[in-house]
Amino acid sequence: MALSMHSKDKQMDSSKYVRYTPEQVEALERVYTECPKPSSLRRQQLIRECPILCNIEPKQIKVWFQNRRCREKQRKEASRLQTVNRKLTAMNKLLMEENDRLQKQVSHLVYENGYMRQQIQTASATTTDNSCESVVMSGQHQQQQNPTPQQPQRDANNPAGLLTIAEETLAEFLSKATGTAVDWVQMIGMKPGPDSIGIVAVSRNCSGVAARACGLVSLEPIKVAEILKDRPSWFRDCRCLDIMSVIPTGSGGTIELIYMQTYAPTTLAAARDFWTLRYTTTLEDGSLVICERSLTSSTGGPTGPPPSSFVRADMLPSGYLIRPCEGGGSIIHIVDHVDLDVWSVPEVLRPLYESSKILAQKMTMAALRYIRQIAQETSGEIQYGGGRQPAVLRTFSQRLCRGFNDAVNGFTDSGWSLLDGDGGDDVTIVINSSPTKFLGSQYNPSMSPTFGGVLCAKASMLLQNVPPALLVRFLREHRSEWADYGVDVYSAACLKASPYAVPCARPGGFPSSQVILPLAHTVEHEEFLEVVRLEGHAFSPEDVALAQDMYLLQLCSGVDENALGACAQLIFAPIDESFADDAPLLPSGFRVIPLDPKTDAPAATRTLDLASTLEVGPGGARPASEADTNSYNLRSVLTIAFQFTFENHFQDNVAAMARQYVRGVVASVQRVAMAISPSRLSSNMGPKSLPVSPEALTLARWIYRSYRIHTGGELFRVDSQAGDALLKRLWHHSDAIMCCSLKTNASPVFTFANQAGLDMLETTLVALQDIMLDKILDEAGRKILCSEFSKIMQQGFAYLPAGICVSSMGRPVSYEQAIAWKVLNDDNSNHCLAFMFINWSFV
Repeated sequence: MALSMHSKDKQMDSSKYVRYTPEQVEALERVYTECPKPSSLRRQQLIRECPILCNIEPKQIKVWFQNRRCREKQRKEASRLQTVNRKLTAMNKLLMEENDRLQKQVSHLVYENGYMRQQIQTASATTTDNSCESVVMSGQHQQQQNPTPQQPQRDANNPAGLLTIAEETLAEFLSKATGTAVDWVQMIGMKPGPDSIGIVAVSRNCSGVAARACGLVSLEPIKVAEILKDRPSWFRDCRCLDIMSVIPTGSGGTIELIYMQTYAPTTLAAARDFWTLRYTTTLEDGSLVICERSLTSSTGGPTGPPPSSFVRADMLPSGYLIRPCEGGGSIIHIVDHVDLDVWSVPEVLRPLYESSKILAQKMTMAALRYIRQIAQETSGEIQYGGGRQPAVLRTFSQRLCRGFNDAVNGFTDSGWSLLDGDGGDDVTIVINSSPTKFLGSQYNPSMSPTFGGVLCAKASMLLQNVPPALLVRFLREHRSEWADYGVDVYSAACLKASPYAVPCARPGGFPSSQVILPLAHTVEHEEFLEVVRLEGHAFSPEDVALAQDMYLLQLCSGVDENALGACAQLIFAPIDESFADDAPLLPSGFRVIPLDPKTDAPAATRTLDLASTLEVGPGGARPASEADTNSYNLRSVLTIAFQFTFENHFQDNVAAMARQYVRGVVASVQRVAMAISPSRLSSNMGPKSLPVSPEALTLARWIYRSYRIHTGGELFRVDSQAGDALLKRLWHHSDAIMCCSLKTNASPVFTFANQAGLDMLETTLVALQDIMLDKILDEAGRKILCSEFSKIMQQGFAYLPAGICVSSMGRPVSYEQAIAWKVLNDDNSNHCLAFMFINWSFV
């Protein structure tokens, strides 16, 4: 018996360890490639189909697949850690170099400080006469000691002279990129790390405006240089870039003479152009350098094209230093330094041309972000839905921006001409009768013989105390607050063979709703590309023709209120359901640009709360960030442009409609701006006592009492139910509490939410009624609510499991648990349905 047991144990031990032959491993690997986790039936089938595996038990094959999956997981994790380690090593090298540069800058400043002190002491010891003569003589003596260097005139047709300019540009650029030629100050919120955009700094006390950035990307230097030289692909304000001449140098580099035109960001200023020399070369350490500067009378060199309708701006030595990293990738140093001729713009707009932060956002950081986007698309880290290629989606974004910029600027060489106004100067009308302006190569005169062209109505206005990000977010979420559905129908009709009749103003508007369908976003979510479905609702027989779904391709950017100097814009164009890659686009929209640098002001993350209608009284304590907003002072310029197609015989009608429509949009935006202005909120949130809304007190009491009746517990502890105590506790509750209507013939809509609920939905109390319950719940959440609804109506409440919902901005929100209960009024009749989402957070 003992011998038998011993033999059995030995047999079991030997079965635990199987040495596979190369042929068996090859067969198993083939199956693993097709199915890494085969079922029991599939493993048995494998043994029957492969005779070489017949001597292996099914359990052992199961263990082999488990080990193979484990090895694959370990391999991927090791590869990921190696990638992170390479990034951290390169970033550490970058930070060490930055630290060395800062130490040099500190030493330089200490030396200058000591020198200035010595000069002051010498002047105070030797000078007792403060007359004008001594000052003048001292100034003359200093000029004699430090004469202004004069640049020798170079021969415009001599390549050697251009090479001299190029080498000087290279030296000055490197001193800015890695040296102390400019006093750089790091931008707030730009923290270095393996996944950050990089180190971003702006200039202080230098001529013009300058920005500097250095970062790490997973592309090779040659590819990075190719992308950066293609400036129109990533610099949205670049209208055109023409290479007028290319001169090779002896060191394998090239000198290019470039003429570049840029768009003006608003209708209140002229556009800029540049005439520059660009020098591409390779340093001794293998780094690629692309540096550029303007050619002027002081630098010498060929004379560029005349500025015509543009203002000639000056590009000081700028460029890109691209160094290869060990293990792949590149370290990039970017310097942008320009003088935009600030004195040629109205005084109120000068901060726009004097802000290094705006330059950093529009050029320096835009270049880094674009390269990171390309790198992640190349590596397959970004997956887009809808079957669209990333390059196609990027092209859509570029076409929307370019079309909007073209409408705002209205260049005559693009075919735009000014239309006579109606006596008012608030709205400008320009038309473009070029047959290819809208349809491009798809234009066919036989299909649209009455096509008259494109008309654009545009206006600009100054806003006070309105954060650009907050305004654009509101315009995006609540289109019904400013848009006219009939005008949208007319805009969409330009995609059809028979255009719709010119709409008239409709008192009260036309009922419609929008559904935002995400399409793509950039790496840091600073820009969204989406499709908007506009749903019309007919309430009368004459409205049936209008009650149709329409689609817009929409680009939204700059909605991060913490981004310094970033402009916010909402650009959209009608599309048809087919939405081809080469679909014609006629963009319209809004652009809001901050004019003043941000000071120590409260963040604009506050949503509209109960203060405007349900004031909680003088005893309500507020966070320190909300305690004093009277000093919040932010100016911005809003530019609006709407484009419409028109038929030959309807030009005047469309012009009148467009002018009236834009004036209505301006009035709506002004009303919205007043409502969401932090200064307006602060005027209602001060220490002064305001009357409490009776409806708010009543609703708070019903919510609190119904929760206790149904669940037997307390929603929150309160010392007294008198006065506004319940409303205060409900409003400041840490969990998101919201109420929605109980309607049998319509989808439930939200009627109330506390501060946490508004933050979770990313909306305002004013706009809360536009949000329907089924729009924020995912499919699983809707199924659970439907299954539990009868239970809620019978016993009064139900606990819902953890899940995911979606805010009005489209961001996913997770919660650990939710409670739903009926809210009863004083007659114990059903008033509404309340929800409490516990421990919610953005995913």
